[in-house]
Amino acid sequence: MEKKKEVRKLGRKTLREVTVKIGLERIDTQEGVTVEALLDSGATGLVMSSEFTKKQGFKLKKLERPVNVRNVDGSFNKEGPIENTVKVNIYYQRHRERTEIDVIGGQKWTVILGMPWLAHHNPEIDWRTGCYGTLNTNNFLFYFILFF
Repeated sequence: MEKKKEVRKLGRKTLREVTVKIGLERIDTQEGVTVEALLDSGATGLVMSSEFTKKQGFKLKKLERPVNVRNVDGSFNKEGPIENTVKVNIYYQRHRERTEIDVIGGQKWTVILGMPWLAHHNPEIDWRTGCYGTLNTNNFLFYFILFF
């Protein structure tokens, strides 16, 4: 028997994912692209899809040792371990930060910003209104949509 997926509702809106549009800039060419990134408190790092990385021509940096990745259910990622990272600039409005993002295959999202990013930026999410949250980073305000 299949278990139904629980979806929480707040007022008339259904909470799906918390996402934000960010700019990603290649360090080697300064070429940029805008993507919708998932904010994921269950992710232990920053992750970029290997398919997106190849398509955009990001320069890969090989890790000394592969890092095994476990899914939410505890199983290992079917696409294998993390073997590469990419160095990028992440932009939102006037805020910019340079960071390395792990590259992994089989991802639904182009970019996932996990706990290291969330802990560093400490976003405030207004769960009562369910419309937006704020992120205060270096005195810049950052708005993102919680529902779609």
